[in-house]
Amino acid sequence: MIKNFLLGSFILLSLHSFAQEGTASPYSFYGIGNMKFQGTVENKSMGGLGILPDSIHMNLQNPASLSALKLTTFGVAGTYNTLSLKTETATEKARRTTLDYLVMAFPVGKLGLSLGLMPLSSVGYRIQKTETNGDIYKYSGSGGVNKVFVGAGYQITPKLSVGADLAYNFGKIETNAAVLPSLQFGSRELNTSSLGGISMNAGAIYKTKFKKYDFVSSLTIAPSTTLVSNNERNIAKVTYANDGSERVWDSQDSPSNESKVKLPSKFAFGAGLGEIKKWFVGFESTFYGASNFAKLYESNVSFENASKFSLGGYYTPNYNSFSNYLNKITYRAGFRYENTGLVINTQPINDSAVTLGLGLPVGGTFSNINIGLEYGKRGTTKMNLIQENYLNISIGLSFNDRWFVKRKFD
Repeated sequence: MIKNFLLGSFILLSLHSFAQEGTASPYSFYGIGNMKFQGTVENKSMGGLGILPDSIHMNLQNPASLSALKLTTFGVAGTYNTLSLKTETATEKARRTTLDYLVMAFPVGKLGLSLGLMPLSSVGYRIQKTETNGDIYKYSGSGGVNKVFVGAGYQITPKLSVGADLAYNFGKIETNAAVLPSLQFGSRELNTSSLGGISMNAGAIYKTKFKKYDFVSSLTIAPSTTLVSNNERNIAKVTYANDGSERVWDSQDSPSNESKVKLPSKFAFGAGLGEIKKWFVGFESTFYGASNFAKLYESNVSFENASKFSLGGYYTPNYNSFSNYLNKITYRAGFRYENTGLVINTQPINDSAVTLGLGLPVGGTFSNINIGLEYGKRGTTKMNLIQENYLNISIGLSFNDRWFVKRKFD
């Protein structure tokens, strides 16, 4: 009964949480916002490593891993983010709480199936600049792109599995730019973009024995895809009260138009070695093609090919221990380094982080609570840019049960 109550509560929470600002980063001003991590808390705690098949944990990064599931699994997770924004002259702080994913997966023989909902990108910034003559420039943005997806993984042989998932990406991004001269009415431009489009992700996992150790290799490919954006613009004469509220004196809507946003292709490969039920260490390299975001901005902004490197692993002293709970806990750690592909004032915007995590078994079942900690840095203070120091605390719940059991007695 408690489990059903928790599941129902998280489903209701998700309907509200996915619509909230999932970031406070000024870098979400560019493109369709900051791209969100497309994996579970377990993956994130290992530096984003997504190469492992598992019988009770979902791997959302490589759909081939679904074929390894032995139990029906429901997963939900959220993250509390604290962010310190630093320039050469000032520092600001921000906090956000977001829902990361809502997913269900279940095995059907050699086939594993999944369906779920998670954010793809997030926009959430507020920037204000005051010139020496008293003019004020205010910029803000909110929204993002979410995706709902279905996936399948199939075990071709005991060593080789393949899989694919299909996603529909949708969302709305709203940006507001206002110029407030010190001695007259200001002007405000409000842009709203509604985006939609289909994307695909395919993968393969090969596992074998290397002496007494388990060797796992992973390959993931996602072709470039295009989102259609329906754009609306409103230009208005405005004033702002002391509390920040806006008063519109005159406004005019521009004719709506349609544009296309290209999401980059992705190619990832990785490998690792260990004893699956006790420990594992691996790496993964991911490469992204260039997007077409650059044409939306001034000449000081460009987009190049992006890349990410992840290194991580886990250790479980004794998953089958009956006398010592600490021995059943899975301890995770990792590191990642990412070139985001965004270049501003000739400075590449890089993102690096160290990660830690715990997998806590729940009672006598295969369900577990996963806690992840991520401490990282994005950007730089060079060339009048902003450096972000962030701490993410993620909590994921994984409920496991056995479905589709054939009855022995009527």
